[in-house]
Amino acid sequence: MNHLASECARILEGHWSLYQKLLVASAAMTIIFDGLDNQLLGAAIPAMMREWALPRPAFASVLAAALLGMVFGGFVGGYLGDRIGRRRALLTSVVTFGVLTVLASFAANVTMLTVLRFFAGLGLGGAMPNAAALASEYVPLRRRPFAVTLTIVCIPLGGTLAGFTGAIVLPAYGWRALFLIGGALPLVLATVLWKTLPESPRFLARQRERWPELAALLKRLGHATPPDASFVDSHERTIERASVRALLVPGFRRDTLALCVAFFFCLLSVYTGTNWVPSLLTSAGFDVATANYGLTAFNLGGVIGAILGAVIFSRLGSRVTMLAMTAGAIAGCVVLGSAPVADRSTFT
Repeated sequence: MNHLASECARILEGHWSLYQKLLVASAAMTIIFDGLDNQLLGAAIPAMMREWALPRPAFASVLAAALLGMVFGGFVGGYLGDRIGRRRALLTSVVTFGVLTVLASFAANVTMLTVLRFFAGLGLGGAMPNAAALASEYVPLRRRPFAVTLTIVCIPLGGTLAGFTGAIVLPAYGWRALFLIGGALPLVLATVLWKTLPESPRFLARQRERWPELAALLKRLGHATPPDASFVDSHERTIERASVRALLVPGFRRDTLALCVAFFFCLLSVYTGTNWVPSLLTSAGFDVATANYGLTAFNLGGVIGAILGAVIFSRLGSRVTMLAMTAGAIAGCVVLGSAPVADRSTFT
C-alpha cells in the first residue's frame, strides 16, 4: 500500500464549489431553526398569560430553565461532536429541540413547560458549536470566517422568523399551534439532512475504517484522491493544547476578564430583549401581532448590526467596533426606556 499522506485541511484549500455552499447553507438552516425555537416562548408568553391567567413574572422560571439547558447543551454538544461526530451530534440536537418544542404545545401548566423547555435547551445549546464546526470544515480556509459568521448571524435570523410567524399564527390559531409549527420544521429539516449531510472531514480522517467515506466526500467536493491514500488531520497534529489557566496568566488576565464581563452583559441584554419584548409590548397596549413584529424588528437589528460590525471590524479593529456597538445599544435602550407608553396589562 502506498501511504500517501493527504492532510484534509490542505486538500480542501481549493475552489469553493456549489456543493460546499449547499453544505454550509444546510448547517446554517439548523441554526435558523435553533433561533426560531429559542425565541418561540417569548413570542407566546402574552397568549399564555391570558390562557392561564398568570402574571408575567410567573414565566421567569421557564425562561431561566431554557437558558440553563442551553448552557449544559453547549458543553454536552461539543463533547459529543468530538466523540460521535459533528454530523450526528448536530442532528441529534436538532431532533431534541424539535421534539421537545412539539411536546411543549401540550403543556398544561408552567411547571410542565419549565421541564420541557429545559430539555429543549439542551438541544438548542448543542446545535450551535457543531453547526459552526461543520460549516467551517466544509469550506476552504479563506472562506471559514465567513462560514462561521454566517452560522452566528442565523440565530437572529431565526428570531426574526419567530416574530414573523408569531404575528401570523398567534392571533388566528393560538400559542399551541405556534409550538407545533416551530417543532415540526426542524424535524423535517433533520429528516432531510440525515440523508444528505456528510460527516465532518476531520472526524472522518481520524477514523481509519471510514477513510473510504472520506475519499468519496472529497471527490464530491472536487478533490480526487488515490485509492491507497491515507489521511491525517493536520489540525490535530499541530494544535497546541492549552488549559483555561493559560488565559488567566498575568499577560492575558485583564483582557480575558474584561471580555467575559462584556460578553455576559451583551447576552444579558440580548436574552432580556428576545424573551420579554412581546409581553412588554402587549402590556403597553399593543396587540399580539404588533408585539411579535417588535420581536422581528429586534432580531433584524441584530442581523444588520452583525454585518455592520463585521465591516467596521475589518477597517478599524475590534476595540472601536465593540465601543461603537455598545454605544449604539445603550442609545437604543435609552430611547426605548423613554418612550411614552404605559403598562395596561391585566396580568402584570
